[in-house]
Amino acid sequence: MNTKIKTLSIAAALAASLGLAGCAADSGSSGGNTMHGSNHGSPSAMSSTMPDASADHNQADIMFSQMMIPHHAQAVEMSDLILAKPDMPADVTALASKIKDAQAPEIELMTGWLEEWNVPTMMRDHSGHGMGGMVDSQGMEKLKEAQGTEAVRLFLEHMIGHHEGAVDMAQQEIGAGKHPESIQLARDIITAQEAEIAQMKEMLPAL
Repeated sequence: MNTKIKTLSIAAALAASLGLAGCAADSGSSGGNTMHGSNHGSPSAMSSTMPDASADHNQADIMFSQMMIPHHAQAVEMSDLILAKPDMPADVTALASKIKDAQAPEIELMTGWLEEWNVPTMMRDHSGHGMGGMVDSQGMEKLKEAQGTEAVRLFLEHMIGHHEGAVDMAQQEIGAGKHPESIQLARDIITAQEAEIAQMKEMLPAL
């Protein structure tokens, strides 16, 4: 995939994440709080809403990618926001770059699977499915406007909740999925993001 196509793919996913975050904000979240785990993304919920799957994957695999793409896209967006701010601490920008460099290729990977499976890369109706840790529109706006230590604090707090939501989604995929590559990706997400959660929790008290 060339650079132009990569950029378009990630841009489309980012646009989707904004719409989903806005929907999440309308569903009852207030202020700038992150939206932590929801049982709407559970295997039982998946089975009643997803299209038929083929022998190498199932409905849980489809929903895992359809939900994780915009979830990852918002993490990339938050990383871009912090990287664009002046005078950010080196450890924070290194973390943001690491998150972006890991999750942008995973967006492309999951998009490719959905295209191979001939299913939409975005859920047509996401209203009944919570993506844990998504930051609502007010929270994203606060992060955009914040500077200095406040920006770092918001980034870390938002990303901790965001990562915790991704870990929950990945655990559901491991329990309910069938596609070996999706299950392996879920395991990789858990390993990477649990380590980053621990790192960010150590960084917060030092602010």
